[in-house]
Amino acid sequence: MTVRAILDIKGHKVESVEPETTLADAAKLLADRKIGAVLVMSGARMEGILSERDIVRALGERGAAVLAEPLSSVMTRRVVNCKPQDTVASIMEMMTNGKFRHLPVIEGGVVVGLISIGDVVKWRVQEYENEQEALRQYIKTA
Repeated sequence: MTVRAILDIKGHKVESVEPETTLADAAKLLADRKIGAVLVMSGARMEGILSERDIVRALGERGAAVLAEPLSSVMTRRVVNCKPQDTVASIMEMMTNGKFRHLPVIEGGVVVGLISIGDVVKWRVQEYENEQEALRQYIKTA
């Protein structure tokens, strides 16, 4: 399966914020939407990504005062991304090796989606269940 297939199921909507957004406002957005990361965009240009981990790290290092700062001061700027044609196996490897849980999907220089480790696990569980059912049917008819 490809990243495109996952996006076709989950949708292409991506939550984003501007670099000037305060860390507190970004944290509220994450909580309200029940998501773990948000892309940081200046117009159509991706500037970075802000994850729950970035927020926790900043709070641990700088204290609660960091919540009033622009999130650009703590976001991840060097964002690893993938393409719609990438395989799920390849992005699983990227996420595991890079130790991150969110991967923007870029096509033609434009952000077209965001894949989370949860999306990948959900796909893998469904694939496993489909394989089990196929084996049951095979055994039943053999």
